[in-house]
Amino acid sequence: MTTPKTSSVHASEDGEFTHRQILVILAGLMSAMFLASLDQTIVSTAIRTIADDLQGLDAQAWVTTAYLMTSTISTPLYGKLSDIYGRKPFFVIGIVIFVFGSLLCTLATSMYMLAVFRGIQGLGAGALMSLALAIIGDIIPPRDRAKYQGYMLAVFASSSVLGPVIGGFFAGADTIFGIDGWRWIFLINVPIGAAALTLVMITLNVKNVRVDHRVDWAGAAAIVVGLVPLLLVAEQGNTWGWGSPAALGCYVVGLAGIGLFLIVEARAGDQALIPLRLFRDRTFAIVTVGGVIVGMAMFGGMMTLPLYMQIVHGADPMESGLMMLPLVAGMMGASIVSGQLISRTGRVREFPIFGTAVAAVGLFLLWTIDADTSLTLVMVYMLVLGIGLGNCMQPLTLIVQNAVSPREIGVATASATFFRQLGGTAGVAVFLSILFSRVGGSISGELKQAAADGSLARGVQEGLADPALRQDPDAYGIVRALADPTTGAGALETVTKDSSVINRLPELVAHPFEQGYALSMSEIYLVAGILAVAASVILAFMPQIVLRTGSAQAEAAREAAAAAAPTGTDVEAAESATTTTTSPSADRSRSADQPD
Repeated sequence: MTTPKTSSVHASEDGEFTHRQILVILAGLMSAMFLASLDQTIVSTAIRTIADDLQGLDAQAWVTTAYLMTSTISTPLYGKLSDIYGRKPFFVIGIVIFVFGSLLCTLATSMYMLAVFRGIQGLGAGALMSLALAIIGDIIPPRDRAKYQGYMLAVFASSSVLGPVIGGFFAGADTIFGIDGWRWIFLINVPIGAAALTLVMITLNVKNVRVDHRVDWAGAAAIVVGLVPLLLVAEQGNTWGWGSPAALGCYVVGLAGIGLFLIVEARAGDQALIPLRLFRDRTFAIVTVGGVIVGMAMFGGMMTLPLYMQIVHGADPMESGLMMLPLVAGMMGASIVSGQLISRTGRVREFPIFGTAVAAVGLFLLWTIDADTSLTLVMVYMLVLGIGLGNCMQPLTLIVQNAVSPREIGVATASATFFRQLGGTAGVAVFLSILFSRVGGSISGELKQAAADGSLARGVQEGLADPALRQDPDAYGIVRALADPTTGAGALETVTKDSSVINRLPELVAHPFEQGYALSMSEIYLVAGILAVAASVILAFMPQIVLRTGSAQAEAAREAAAAAAPTGTDVEAAESATTTTTSPSADRSRSADQPD
């Protein structure tokens, strides 16, 4: 076999890539990963400003859930299709859909319209992270992956720093070139997406060992029928009532859809969207269940932190994003350290168990915060949470990729990502539902307490006497409503639609609202902490793990060669020809590849 004469990057005949080739491929992958991760940090930083401008803070969950829902459901389909037809075409399709959805988001005139467009954006996002991780699994042996982890972490670090700055800048601007400032948060994805698409087209030429399967469209349809109603009721159950006819209808349709999905997948066998036989592997099953719970705790808990900074402590979007840096620093530092230790020792099982336990400690610490808690202390708690998450996220993906056949890296990585995102989607929907269902009662209780100790009356008098406050109809309206108890309910409705007004109220009036939000958020951290403890216990049942020392693509190529070779001496020759195809680190790491 000869290498094609082209500028593209190709593996050698034995399926292995050189260090330089891996770096070239990583450049394309990281550009797409940067696109997705930057979007998440920008939107999470500015979501309160967007919601306030579109008069729908209480509809924020729709925007978040729509994106997570579509990206979650599309993830296993991308994984299966990429196993069959190759990673590159679907990676490219994902970038194009993501950019198209971003353009649509700039046209939104309501939170519900924005939710629909974010859903389209999520259809593209489903390919970006999962396929990037699958390609990394294809070309880099598990034991060598830590050497390249720094490059991938640089993407998340830069997006975590740039996202809040860019998001805060755009969210803080009324208009830029005649367009609302926050709309540029989505518009900026166009040039970034174009650059990512160009790099991917040039650099990403990883040969695919095709899996001769049909596409499991029936499974894809069944999973949509099963998950959409359940995720919908998770988000709207509090509004509808958990036992309302609409909620009961969602339960019935969702459970029927899941049952149909299991039947379809069982009949499809190895050609299934998510082959059920994967769950017979103890490692895969335990990591999958643990990943769902970790996703719920992580996404559900983290989504409320920017809201806490902005609503309770009056930070603008840029400031709240920068306040998240302790969390990012903890995740990065722990990921780098754990990656190096895994590479040197071959031990991986302990890290997700330890990480989820530390994350639980961080979440329980966050449970203690209120409106008067020092920001410094809150950031220390966030650092602890970040250290925990950094020790479990990357190792979980590594364990799943190591547990399956090299030719199923795509479907296994996508399945693990799918279940973790499924947990995250459910966590965000349920936790935001908890927040907005509890905040009204919490604020009412705090207002009663402030009225009893006289602080509310002093704040109302101060506000009514402030000429500057009269120039702010929303803030002055809340003060007047609180001065007249018969109209006080209107104040609660105002702050749940546009929370920015809280920061414009007199301090004594604002404090009950801030405390109400803070106490409602702290309940979320308690639930998330309990989930993290459950994840740590479940992951402790993982069996001992031995990491492979060859890349998935090289091993898949050897499997294909062995399957195609005739019996007898030719088989022996084929096996002999492939014994030297392990990664450069294989010999020196083999002695460490013993069960823990």
